[in-house]
Amino acid sequence: MIKRDKIEQSVSDMLRVNMGLKKGEKLLVLTDIPHAEDWVGMKTEDLAKMVETSLLAKEVASLAQEQYPQCPIEFYPFASVNKHGMEPPPEVGEKMKGHEAVLAITTFSLTHTEARAVACRAGARVASMPGFSPEMFYPGGVMAVDYEKMREESKKIIHYLTRSKGAVIHSPGGTGLILRVAGRTPIASLGDLRKKGAWGNLPGGEVYLAPLEGTASGRIVMEKKCYRALSNDMVLIFQNGRVIEVIGGGKVGDSYRAILDCEKDEEPFLSRRNCAELGIGLNPHASRPDNLLEAEKIRGTVHIAIGDNSHFGGLVKADMHQDFVIFKPTLELDGEVILKNGAIQV
Repeated sequence: MIKRDKIEQSVSDMLRVNMGLKKGEKLLVLTDIPHAEDWVGMKTEDLAKMVETSLLAKEVASLAQEQYPQCPIEFYPFASVNKHGMEPPPEVGEKMKGHEAVLAITTFSLTHTEARAVACRAGARVASMPGFSPEMFYPGGVMAVDYEKMREESKKIIHYLTRSKGAVIHSPGGTGLILRVAGRTPIASLGDLRKKGAWGNLPGGEVYLAPLEGTASGRIVMEKKCYRALSNDMVLIFQNGRVIEVIGGGKVGDSYRAILDCEKDEEPFLSRRNCAELGIGLNPHASRPDNLLEAEKIRGTVHIAIGDNSHFGGLVKADMHQDFVIFKPTLELDGEVILKNGAIQV
């Protein structure tokens, strides 16, 4: 059950502080719901989580109506697209364009979609919240951070990323990846979505950029102990900017081997295999490795994404965007250590 009394204050803070909701503005609360076949094909625990996310979205919409009676609030559930970065049904994009503020409390991310980009170009402020859990709203949770302190730390990270040409990432779990970042503009996603056309994740707390296409080489390792669904470690091998092999990972690995199909040099597989993002987590209250939305914000982590990066400075359009979090990483930019075993050095 969602404890309304434990999320009420944080929902109010989110609408006021993060979204800057004003009198008379229209707010849209989106959520994706399971298909009939999902009730048969999905694991019970995954289905339960999806339903909980939708119920949370409904509760947030209800609280928004109580707290902002002068604002038109619309709650809109839609049939899930079942993949991060996949375009939602056309009517979802149309609704997003028609509102000043949008909360996408979904299971599958709308962040890197054309629907989100078009809505922002039309002036909508969009908070993408895939996999958001009620506990994130609890007192002392990942939403309750010192935003100014996080902003100051992000400026230091951005300074180093902006002047650097190359990045090297290592981890105790076996990750070893090199890539180029020269000329790419880093972005701070810290949860401030008050400006017209703003977009980002809630909770906030990361700096990220699109690496130069064709430059990522090496491997990233998703350790079994850090991911609930993994039966054993999963390794993604990169060469010339793309995934060329997926090793291990049990059933999760099998799903990525099918989605990426490294034997096929054709679309949509080539774009899906693109090394799309380098991100650094900065949120000191983020702690859960089993929730990707929160895990990629954990202070001192690095995440690497594959797929689409066309909406934040990259050149690749794909029908997916998937992040993978590296724990206790060491990150070097042009030979200078920025992170050492998960500890920020700047």
